[in-house]
Amino acid sequence: MSNLMEICSGLPLDPLPPSQGRDPNVPHAPVRTPNLTAQEERLALRNALRYFPPSHHAMLAPEFAQELRQYGHIYMYRLCPTLRMRAYPINEYPCRTRQAAAMMLMIMNNLDPAVAQFPQELVTYGGNGQVFSNWAQFRLVMHYLSEMTEEQTLVMYSGHPMGLFPSLPSSPRAIITNGMVVPNYSSRDQYEKMFALGVSLYGQMTAGSYCYIGPQGIVHGTLLTVLNAGRRYLGTDDLRGRVFVTSGLGGMSGAQAKAAVIAGCIGVIAEVDEAPLRKRHEQGWVMEVTSSLEQCIKRIRELKSTKTPLSLGYHGNVVDLWEGLLQEFDNTGELLVDLGSDQTSLHNPFNGGYYPVPLSFHEANQLMSTDPGRFRSTVQESLRRHINAINRLSDAGMFFWDYGNAFLLEAQRAGAEVTKADGGTTDFRYPSYVQHIMGDIFSLGFGPFRWVCTSCDPKDLAVTDDIAANVLEEIAANVSDRIKQQYSDNIHWIKEAGKHKMVVGSQARILYSDQKGRIRIALAMNQAVADGRVSAPVVISRDHHDVSGTDSPFRETSNVYDGSAFCADMAVQNVVGDAFRGATWVALHNGGGVGWGEVINGGFGLLLDGSDEAAKRASLMLSWDVSNGVARRCWSGNRNAYETIQRTMEENRQLRVTMPCPVQDERVLDHALQS
Repeated sequence: MSNLMEICSGLPLDPLPPSQGRDPNVPHAPVRTPNLTAQEERLALRNALRYFPPSHHAMLAPEFAQELRQYGHIYMYRLCPTLRMRAYPINEYPCRTRQAAAMMLMIMNNLDPAVAQFPQELVTYGGNGQVFSNWAQFRLVMHYLSEMTEEQTLVMYSGHPMGLFPSLPSSPRAIITNGMVVPNYSSRDQYEKMFALGVSLYGQMTAGSYCYIGPQGIVHGTLLTVLNAGRRYLGTDDLRGRVFVTSGLGGMSGAQAKAAVIAGCIGVIAEVDEAPLRKRHEQGWVMEVTSSLEQCIKRIRELKSTKTPLSLGYHGNVVDLWEGLLQEFDNTGELLVDLGSDQTSLHNPFNGGYYPVPLSFHEANQLMSTDPGRFRSTVQESLRRHINAINRLSDAGMFFWDYGNAFLLEAQRAGAEVTKADGGTTDFRYPSYVQHIMGDIFSLGFGPFRWVCTSCDPKDLAVTDDIAANVLEEIAANVSDRIKQQYSDNIHWIKEAGKHKMVVGSQARILYSDQKGRIRIALAMNQAVADGRVSAPVVISRDHHDVSGTDSPFRETSNVYDGSAFCADMAVQNVVGDAFRGATWVALHNGGGVGWGEVINGGFGLLLDGSDEAAKRASLMLSWDVSNGVARRCWSGNRNAYETIQRTMEENRQLRVTMPCPVQDERVLDHALQS
């Protein structure tokens, strides 16, 4: 059994650890199909071997070649540590600075089998959201972090540690970029080749930035989405007896079951892969499981009648579930579903992100590796059936929204009937949840703030929950009516969070908050570390899916209508600004959520160690991290963002934002264009 000291000592070369192959006791990523030429295979092998001295090449080359041909990628399973991968208390990491130790904790949490989707392939969530490309990179990063001083910065190129470079104590301790590809070459097929060559990776959002906190990471956002969908579509706050149907229990999508129950409704979530379904059931996130469509529909009817909040996992294909609900409606006239969405990983539709009917899970995995072209056709036919059932149920009164997972985008590409008449490029028959539900929340400056207690002590998490609740209650006493509902929802969430047992992996919490709330909470937590009420430093972070963190025309910026939805200045500027305002580490990614080439997003981690310096960094950086996105949304014409940034400027006289002057008389445009 290895230990932390051993995995921080660099590559184990003398001797090499024995080759163990894949662990049959954990789920594994689908076989990739990069379609490399013979020359490209040779290059992939050459690239992998450069991590090792030439004396090891003869032994490792055949092994790596087999991995490449068998799995479509060289993961270097031989170097996978035998140490139980999880977040260890910060004081246990061998290092020279706590900032480095905090990153080590976050990395190991991302690879914890209880957290990660495919831990041995270094995939945290989303089917292909990588932390690193191979295990040599993991070991080198842990080694560099153990030796880092506060006058060095670790530079990360798509999973590869370029090295430690001299910097300032005020500089970030790590700068991470993932998938930064020249735009004309940022296609899905090019990505598969580049990943197989070991030169780029898809970091999703918080996988490649080391900030994933398990399915809890989007429980609060999913809860707010469901609650606000009820308010908007059903006209009620009371969701008892209402049925929400969706799919996906693997990574982030695992949050749907818990969120549905907290919202008070009946959540029915289809999952074709038994492993994540079983994991979520064992973790308590899914309350009941059935593989019988007949039993599933019977149970929906019973729960709807008794108005019992419950999460029901259906082990089967979501298309079968939608078609079963449609058949029930055709036979009885009873519409059993009120709200619908989808969280399959359709950013990765042809490599395990979407499993089509009529294939079984096993048949699909075989077909995607043996006949990718036929598999692609089967996926697109399945999407057409998927949409057809949703369209008919929607016509009957069910409300459906796109969850920003490229569901409608890929359905459109498959020829399904999702086009919106007279709609723009980012408009479909059904709205994105950002367009109708969460967009106004972002424009008001609210988004998914997070923190991790590095002591790994649940008592510290409980203290930080109380701190956050007290701060929000103090602020809420004097907020405008426009944001009163947001504060009310968020206070209720944080007061109830501990009761819902959402921790998987590190002792972490998610909380939607605005700029003022984030800063006040961070400062209060930093003070709690200083005076010993919290026993160890706290890492603050956020989802990249936030006010300023992501430029994504089919999700985060889908409600930006000035023509800039496809521009990525906001996300890039955000990472640069966070870096020189005090972040401990920053990350900038291509891809995430909607998919490779569709999104630019970034994030940060900041260590609160109880020092005055940490307080200064948190205040300055969090101000920018929110105001940047609000200012951009204001300039695009969003009224909520206009009022939010105006109020922020009044509170901080050093902030000066260029404000738009909207055209008030459309006849001015008509006259100019006609003449």
